[in-house]
Amino acid sequence: MADAYLEATRLEPEKQRLLKHHTEKHFTAGEVVRDIIIGVSDGLTVPFALAAGLSGANASSSIVLTAGIAEVAAGAISMGLGGYLAAKSEADHYARELRREQEEIVTVPDIEAAEVAEILAQYGIEPHEYAPVVNALRKKPQAWLDFMMKFELGLEKPDPRRALHSAVTIAVAYVLGGLVPLVPYMFIPKATDAVVASVVVTLVALLIFGYAKGHFTGNKPFRSALQTALIGAIASAAAFAMAKAIHP
Repeated sequence: MADAYLEATRLEPEKQRLLKHHTEKHFTAGEVVRDIIIGVSDGLTVPFALAAGLSGANASSSIVLTAGIAEVAAGAISMGLGGYLAAKSEADHYARELRREQEEIVTVPDIEAAEVAEILAQYGIEPHEYAPVVNALRKKPQAWLDFMMKFELGLEKPDPRRALHSAVTIAVAYVLGGLVPLVPYMFIPKATDAVVASVVVTLVALLIFGYAKGHFTGNKPFRSALQTALIGAIASAAAFAMAKAIHP
């Protein structure tokens, strides 16, 4: 026992030295990037398709712009609310599972300890190796609870401000993306001319956005850029063709 204590004491300064000189660079803003992607992606595509469809129906630029701005406002509210409710649901789910685990640790501690042992065994750890870990966790209820939430249920504690941040991020991203295809209609009075400029501007924006999305999500940037632009082009072309078919 004394030898183990001396060994741990000797290794501690070395561990601290290694950790001090080693800095890992991980991308930790995944949730924010996801919200931005959701907002900008829909913001670029939906108003773009709406503007193209109205242009195909021979609407004037002022009508296209008015309808587009109204759609951007409604879309931003709808998307933001959706993001808020999704994040709030995740937080509520975590809170329910947390209460359940707290109760089980108190009422059936032996079963919960056996679950800890089973989790550790799945990583190839032998009984004589994980037994001290299980016993140590039983003496620290909060650490035990955190362990069960992460490794049994796979749940991370959500940021209490996550729901509001998600709503604002998605809504703002939607507005910024949605205004891009509408900009040409602000300066070109003839919708048939404005739609051409809108197509060019939006496709460039979709390519840039798709490239950035691929870069941050770990996918191939050029492939992501082409896929994103293709989806936007198909949506706008379908809306334009449908409007032309209904209103030649």
